[in-house]
Amino acid sequence: MPPATPRPRRGRSLSRVLRRALLVAAASAAALALILLDHQLHGRKPPKPSSSSSQGLLHELPADPPPATHESGEEVAVGGGGGGGGATCATVERMGEEAAGRGSPEQASLRVRELIRRHFLLHGAARVRTLPAYEFCKQGFVLGKASEAGFGNEMYKILTAGALSIMLNRSLIIGQTRGSYPFGDYISYTNQSFTIQEIKHLWRKHRCAKTYGRDLNMRVDNFENPYETNVLCSDWNSWKDPIIWFDGTTDAIGIQFFLKNIHPGMKAAASSLFGLPDSLHARPNTFGELMRAIISPSTAIQEAVRWALKGANPDIVLHMRMMMNRPVRARKAAVNCIKRAMQICHMKGTPRVALVSDTPSFVKEMKFDISEFAEVIYFDYKLFVKSSGQEMIGNDKPLDFRSRDWGSAPRWAAFVDFFLASRARYAVVTGAHRRVGTTYAQLVAALAAANRHGQEPSGTNFTFLSSIHSNLLVDGLSTQVGWGHIWNRYAGPLSCQHQPHQCALTPLLPPAWWDGQWQSPIPRDVRRLLEYGVRLSNTGEVDERRLKAHCMSRKDHVKRYHVLPPYKNLAQL
Repeated sequence: MPPATPRPRRGRSLSRVLRRALLVAAASAAALALILLDHQLHGRKPPKPSSSSSQGLLHELPADPPPATHESGEEVAVGGGGGGGGATCATVERMGEEAAGRGSPEQASLRVRELIRRHFLLHGAARVRTLPAYEFCKQGFVLGKASEAGFGNEMYKILTAGALSIMLNRSLIIGQTRGSYPFGDYISYTNQSFTIQEIKHLWRKHRCAKTYGRDLNMRVDNFENPYETNVLCSDWNSWKDPIIWFDGTTDAIGIQFFLKNIHPGMKAAASSLFGLPDSLHARPNTFGELMRAIISPSTAIQEAVRWALKGANPDIVLHMRMMMNRPVRARKAAVNCIKRAMQICHMKGTPRVALVSDTPSFVKEMKFDISEFAEVIYFDYKLFVKSSGQEMIGNDKPLDFRSRDWGSAPRWAAFVDFFLASRARYAVVTGAHRRVGTTYAQLVAALAAANRHGQEPSGTNFTFLSSIHSNLLVDGLSTQVGWGHIWNRYAGPLSCQHQPHQCALTPLLPPAWWDGQWQSPIPRDVRRLLEYGVRLSNTGEVDERRLKAHCMSRKDHVKRYHVLPPYKNLAQL
């Protein structure tokens, strides 16, 4: 007789199950703790997709994204690696939706417009030059000095000075070279600014050095030298020098470094003008408002703009920086982006589209592509000179080594294009052969938006779009290197590889930091920020504690020049 099968002992089996469940729970808790620790050490993970209503511009990225097909027929994956339910990277359109698709900057921009107006009312040349001697000699100034190199880079130097003068409650000086303003044949500057010559005259007239003991000195801070600049560590309001020159600010980035200055007063002054860096969609169109207050086209340029417009402003402007290249994909992407602009702006009928490019042959090809659904205008400088008989000052060709960069047209034609493009009523679309959203394109869109904000119909509907063709997105946005390019702050690992053509909403104020969603730095920028004393995480967060320790361990670098000989030296002669 076989032995009886032992009956299972329920108590022992149940306890074994309970022990196993407890072990699983403990392991899960430990894993969760490790994940949280990794988050603290290495920065936030990509955010969850926002529930935006503009689904046409928002590409959802599941764990296993569907393939996207290029024009040539090959398939590429739109999305990054990594399993799990959340997206590990974003398309440019999705990034743009987060940065510029959740509201208009119009109200914030009008607030900054009023701030600029009140500043020049109080610190503008019209009032300051009439002050009595004891008040004038206490006044501070900020110098904006530019050469006549690339317009976008040089104009940012002037605009940075204007912004800094507001932050520090100082008057604005626009530097001259041999008695001429930068681009003075093409641009007129506000009469609320001074020149160095006028300041020197008034300083002598009021005997500021002899009577009030204030020599006319200028303190220079060079942003391009990270080991010397005091942009992050010093309280510039405490500087006593009559003139401050913040040199080397060739894009929108330099002045926005004050948003991370360790002194609360400097950070607050920057935030009042530029908004908070982690609220991209609510930031004002600061540089557009500064341009609106500081520059205007010269009479000759204005006449050429009127000739090109032929009585009506363009609805949409397409700016393409092609550098003598004419890729078909760039054209195709741009055509699609113009159509997308028409949809966003709810345009009906035939839109008026102005074309601006450094490559005239590309303009003619684009005109052929879009003439079937739009009225196309562009500035033909040869026809203008022939038909108007007007001689433009500086009607020479660009230097040979600049012809690929600036195009083959004379310099003045680029200024006609700029002010023509700034008349856009609804949208500016920017594209490029290589790097999209150059300083020139940024300023075109910024001034066009400033011209619309506060107008009827409301400038709320104004749109800035970037057209990026698929060849530029094989490795995501990693090709958008250089701080002067608007998508640089999105060029890191959170940018998906192998994207199809993108038509992305674009912020009017280029971001300078990586605080927004889907922003991440490239390794080159991580290394460059370390030179400024800033340690970034792999997703761009600033180590505030380390920055403060860096600032406490260094001394202010002081570079000072005498604009007029100091009084004590004169007394000894």
